[in-house]
Amino acid sequence: MAATNNASTLSNGNNGAVRFPLSPSSTLVIQKGDITKWFIDGSSDAIVNPANERMLGGGGADGAIHRAAGPELLQACYSVPEVRRGIRCPTGEARITPGFRLPASHVVHTVGPIYYSNSNPAASLASAYRNSLRVAKEKNIQYIAFPAISCGVYG
Repeated sequence: MAATNNASTLSNGNNGAVRFPLSPSSTLVIQKGDITKWFIDGSSDAIVNPANERMLGGGGADGAIHRAAGPELLQACYSVPEVRRGIRCPTGEARITPGFRLPASHVVHTVGPIYYSNSNPAASLASAYRNSLRVAKEKNIQYIAFPAISCGVYG
């Protein structure tokens, strides 16, 4: 309940978004919406794709992001080198591509754990979030939107 006292609801109709100032230069915003439509400036923003290890699209948010970004995203994902046969992004890691037809400039692809088959799902999930932030920082991304990772068929 204490966090509620520090949060302020946006007044611009953003689906009841709630803001949590973290520091003078960063704010956490929790908001419901279509991640494929999210952007801040189209040049230093990224959305996170809860991908599979192949990075070639799938269901849920992964499929929606691939459809919205257009076929260029699939081609960019094919160009990511495989680290093992059929695996471009191992669980807990992250890769970044341009956003192509998305309003956000970049897509950070990360793979969360499949909970029932992962020996340490909490550590793998934390790694997925941490590595998403790391690759975004390496590309000077200033704004990033995360969907829930390892939900649906993974969780």
